[in-house]
Amino acid sequence: MKKYIPGETKEQRKARKNLAKSNKLSKNTPPPKTISTVSTNNKIAFVIGNGTSREPIALPSLKPFGKIYGCNALYRDFIPDYLVAVDTKMVLELNKAGIQHQVETWTNPNRAYAEMTGFKFFQPSKGWSSGPTALWLASDMTDYDTIYIIGFDFEGTGQLVNNIYAGTQNYKAPTEKATYFGNWLKQTVITCQNNPKKRYIRVLGEDFFTPPELTKLDNVENIHVRDFKKSFKI
Repeated sequence: MKKYIPGETKEQRKARKNLAKSNKLSKNTPPPKTISTVSTNNKIAFVIGNGTSREPIALPSLKPFGKIYGCNALYRDFIPDYLVAVDTKMVLELNKAGIQHQVETWTNPNRAYAEMTGFKFFQPSKGWSSGPTALWLASDMTDYDTIYIIGFDFEGTGQLVNNIYAGTQNYKAPTEKATYFGNWLKQTVITCQNNPKKRYIRVLGEDFFTPPELTKLDNVENIHVRDFKKSFKI
């Protein structure tokens, strides 16, 4: 890779280096493990991110099959069994809505929350993003043997923000550049690696990115959203 390209910005160089790194990894990585059907009789949990790939899934239809872990603004449209938020602005929004009195809601300790009641606090703070923290919570505190990862798209759509709530309160505008997904991916990989006996199945939309770091893990598989819906008859 060229070390310097005339006129290239710092952000463009960073993106080019990340792409080169990903391409290098992919040469030594087996193709993604993709399945077309799953059993619905296992001890199941669903962890819901807010990437646009989850739009075809009616989340209430998952309730009969297992516990649902969500994050951030999910509560605006659907109340999961557990909710995680770590961004201060989002936690303040949740408190204003009183959602922590309706569903078990987790966040990190913060002096700004001293007068708030009803929240559960991670001790110590994990320092992770909300989606990966929700995945960790589902993995670490339960005996589920199969965990579906939904709406963890990682990569933006055309380098723009990929989030169902883009343009709403406490979210970037849909025309803004996507946040680099490196930390989200690293945190997701750590949880999957630390729970080798659990099976993780990532639900994918059309043409969505499959990171080689996840592909290398024996306990991580992928299923297309249409096959996921067909398996659960939803």
